[in-house]
Parts: sequence; C-alpha cells; structure tokens
Amino acid sequence: MAKRVKKLTHKTTVRIKPTVPFAFDPTFHKPGHFTSGDNLWQPGTRWQTWAWKGKCLGLKFENKGTVAKPLIALSIFAGKKLSRSFIDSLKKEVEYRYNLNLDLKEFYRRFSKDRLVGPAIKKLRGMRPGHPSSLYEYLIIGIVLQNASVRRSIQMFQNLLECYGTLVEFDDKKLWCFWEPGRLKNVNEQELRALKVGYRAKSIKKIDEQFINGLDEEKLREQDRETQMQELLKLYGVGPATVWYLLFDVFHHWDFFNHVSPWEQKIYSKLFFNQSPENPVSVKRLLKYFERYGEYKQLAVHYIWEDLWWRRKKGEKIPWLEKEIRT
Repeated sequence: MAKRVKKLTHKTTVRIKPTVPFAFDPTFHKPGHFTSGDNLWQPGTRWQTWAWKGKCLGLKFENKGTVAKPLIALSIFAGKKLSRSFIDSLKKEVEYRYNLNLDLKEFYRRFSKDRLVGPAIKKLRGMRPGHPSSLYEYLIIGIVLQNASVRRSIQMFQNLLECYGTLVEFDDKKLWCFWEPGRLKNVNEQELRALKVGYRAKSIKKIDEQFINGLDEEKLREQDRETQMQELLKLYGVGPATVWYLLFDVFHHWDFFNHVSPWEQKIYSKLFFNQSPENPVSVKRLLKYFERYGEYKQLAVHYIWEDLWWRRKKGEKIPWLEKEIRT
C-alpha cells in the first residue's frame, strides 16, 4: 500500500544574508555527498525536507544575490501556520548547519596563493562547508554507509525512509522527511533487518535509544572539543574515525584532522602528491602534510576535495577518479 502524502501548503518566506563572500551552489550542493531522497538541487535552488521540533517541513532555498552581495530566500512549507519563535529557531539552525555566518577572510588571506588550495579558492570563492543533517540523522546515514557500495547504501536508506519517514509534498515536489529520535522505540531489530540493513539494525536501534535517553545536540555544541569527543565516543558504534567526521560536518571544527579512510587516502595521494591511487601515500605522511594549513586544515582539504567533485560534475574527464568511484 502506497504511503499517504502529507501536503505542506502553508508557506512562509524569510530572507537570510550570509557573510561575504558567499557562493550559493557549492554551499548547498556537494556533488560527492551521499545521494538521498530528501532533497533536490538545480543551479540556484535547493529543495530540502527538514525535521524540526516535531514537525516535518519542506524548505526551498533560492539564490537571490551574488557572491559579493549574497541573499537567500528561504521558503518554509508546513502543514499549518508557524509561530514567529519557531521560524526564528529554524532560521538560526539553518544558518548553523550551512555555516552561513562563517568568516572566511583570514583563511583566504593565508591560502589564496597556495599552489593547491589557491586555485580551489578562486573557483569556489564563498563556499561553505555544511551539512543539512542533525547529529542523529548524520549517524543513521553513517551507519548505512558502513562497508557497503554506494548503490546498496542508497537502497538501505530509501527502505528506512519509506518505512519510518514521512512523504511530503511542497512546491510541486515530493520528498521524504527524516523521522525524529524515538521513532524506532517500538521497533525491534528483526523488523529493521527485514529492510535489508543487515547487522546495522543493532546500531540503528542503539543510536535511537541513546537519543531518547537525553543526548542534546544543541547543548553539546556549546562544549569544548575535548568534551564533545568524549560524549560522541559514548555513542554506540562511534569510534575515533567517526568522531573525526562528526567534529567537522556537525560541530564545525576546522583544525582537527586525525583520520583518513582508505578510499580518501587514494584520492588524497593523487591530489596532493600526484601519486597513483594504486600505490597511495601513507596516512601518516598525508596528515603531516595537512599540518601546513594549521587551524584551517579541514577547511583547506574540503576546498580541494569539493573542487575535484565540481570539476567532474561539470563534465571534466578524470579517468583515475572514475576508477575509484564505487557504483
């Protein structure tokens, strides 16, 4: 039986002015990111579902400015009229997750002439690192990405969304909205396994339980990095490698870089040392190289990484990269 579509007909539009400079498309679309059924993008516009404070929302981001004079029109679609305080809290959360208030001036001043980062800055000037997911959502996505091909991960995530998410319609688009923590309280592991997530069922269930029991992402953001690390390591299935990704994507630390996955190791070896991915540079050597970017090491590598994927997105043929992409 097809799942009922929830129509979001009440629209509120707010304006957001990011810090200067700001590049809309490379901020709101990351070509190398995991593909899911909760968003759509076309140049100048992004549609995104958003679970916030018990409501499933549809968001439409539109570029109404320039790199030098940025302006975003954010249309919020809901089932009924939203309070001003709710809208203000959502706007603040959007600004946080997409780093819309990030000051890039010092980073650009120091590295615009770097032989590797400089060209990426020139092409992507104003790009922000950012991720639309909450900590809970990010962890669930991370679990389905474990030890699986991209195609299989997408299928697992789609199965979960179709079973526990909400299908919403807004602005003539139908997209899935993520469920909120606690949705899986009465779901057993066997039911999750039936969605073909395999051993990941236990991790998904455990993470949901830990969020029910009081983990507060917003309060955790206010803590120092060491405290954040210790609290994240208490989460089921979260080890040092996962913490590294969380500190960058969810908690916005640009200075912490202590992990490189085997796949990233191959790509970084080609990008930074022009060495064949088949014979990659050691992780130790890569991490030592990244130290030259100081407190901006994560941001610098992010710019080079995104430049690579945007080049591919725009049609450049990169044979060595195609060999590394898992399908």
